[in-house]
Amino acid sequence: MVEEDLLKHLEFIQYIINRMAKNSFLLKGWTVTIVAAFFALAAQNLDIKFVILSIFPVVTFWILDAFYLRQERLFRALYNDVRKNTDIQSKDPFSLDTSPYISNVQSWPRTAVSKTLIIFYGMILVTISIVIIILEFTL
Repeated sequence: MVEEDLLKHLEFIQYIINRMAKNSFLLKGWTVTIVAAFFALAAQNLDIKFVILSIFPVVTFWILDAFYLRQERLFRALYNDVRKNTDIQSKDPFSLDTSPYISNVQSWPRTAVSKTLIIFYGMILVTISIVIIILEFTL
């Protein structure tokens, strides 16, 4: 029975990890969609303000994505601990408390500038900057 409980606990944690990864993926998709919509509005109206306005959702989604990535890493640490230590089950079975792992996982600002996030959101911000410069010279 204890082994079944351990597997169920690991399933709960894995579900949360998957949900955090899905949220991160959706944020990236929304970022690209919203930036593309702002670019289309800027092209249609020949107005640079729409391109400048697209910076706000990029930064907002970057912050949210960093939050979800950090939460995912915390739950991965919990998952590994539960997987390795069956003692945890006797202390607090089915616990989803990630607070003991906060010191083991990078802080939120460090997560925000991790390779995966800085490449994705940084490239979008670079693209926005280039479009702003091009529009400044052409309008």
